[in-house]
Amino acid sequence: MPPPAAPIPVTAQPPGATAVLALADGSVLWGRGLGATARTVGEICFNTSMTGYQEILTDPSYAGQIITFTFPHIGNVGTNPEDIETVVPAARGLVLRADPTDPSSFRATQHLDAWLKLQGLPAIAGIDTRRLTRRIRDHGPPSGVLAHDPGARFDLDALVAEARAWPGLEGMDLAIDVTCRQTYKWDETRYAFGRGYGRLEAPRHHVVAIDYGAKRNILRCLASEACRVTVVPATATAEDVLRHRPDGIFLSNGPGDPAATGTYAVPTLKALIGTGIPVFGICLGHQLLALALGAETRKMPTGHRGANHPVKDLATGKVEITSQNHGFCVVPETLPDGVEVSHVSLFDGSNEGIRVKDKPIFSVQYHPEASPGPQDSHYLFKRFVDMIEARRG
Repeated sequence: MPPPAAPIPVTAQPPGATAVLALADGSVLWGRGLGATARTVGEICFNTSMTGYQEILTDPSYAGQIITFTFPHIGNVGTNPEDIETVVPAARGLVLRADPTDPSSFRATQHLDAWLKLQGLPAIAGIDTRRLTRRIRDHGPPSGVLAHDPGARFDLDALVAEARAWPGLEGMDLAIDVTCRQTYKWDETRYAFGRGYGRLEAPRHHVVAIDYGAKRNILRCLASEACRVTVVPATATAEDVLRHRPDGIFLSNGPGDPAATGTYAVPTLKALIGTGIPVFGICLGHQLLALALGAETRKMPTGHRGANHPVKDLATGKVEITSQNHGFCVVPETLPDGVEVSHVSLFDGSNEGIRVKDKPIFSVQYHPEASPGPQDSHYLFKRFVDMIEARRG
């Protein structure tokens, strides 16, 4: 793990400071409060994306995390009811360099500040996000408390103590908090400019998606490949999945430590792997699949969070520009015989995908539905469908 950082000296509360970010090492960063009047604790991470902040804030994979945006102009296109990945955001707060400006987009229906209030999310602006990002990059993501109070009343000692007491993401099962509570059907397809989202009218395949914190656009991508989707909770057993008679099984993204979620997910996946039904996993689904196959996972020093990550497909030699959000990774050296690395990160060489050599089973660490390339990785959904069709004959 990276060496600990020296605390940022505590300064007197400046005039106009209505929010504070208190880190577990005693550092205190003052700023201007936005969004909900609230206090929240979590892991402080950073995301380098220039766009898509509403999708990021509603990605269930950010459960337990306070997001620092490295791009300074967050909020300039406002918010709308279409660009969300889940109805109730799982992120715990956000850190900004500049105050959001008034929206400048014909699709905007609400200012970011108003949307944050509605979602119960606190934010802090006026932070030197470059300094904070370098600190995370060099020393790892700290635990912290973000507090917003228009009355500017803060007990710094209590906030630092709360940050220190937070246990961190290692060993934490957060999929159980963001998964659906009951099975449901999905048939909405990808967005088309001028027409909005469509509906699947002629399904050819049936996919059961295990929801560890699924993003809506992943489900849309499956539906756009003519897959009728049945979504089941993270705690579903193999019997629960198989009674729907799926042509394919999808393992969704999600938050937290895969080893913790694996205590109940891995036995289910081991049983499903033995059926011969095609399996496709993304993000946490990728990590859980690797655990079920006998590999190991570990927490990364800083994680990957952004929309400009180059990934190489080892089968074709092609490089994809990908969207990523993960703090844990699969340890490739622990993959068993018969399972091989399929994709690698060109940033740090970490694992970005695996496949089983003699079975229709594969997974990737990144998010092919997020379209940063913009469509570099959409082929993965077609690959999954091709496997389904090959098995059906």
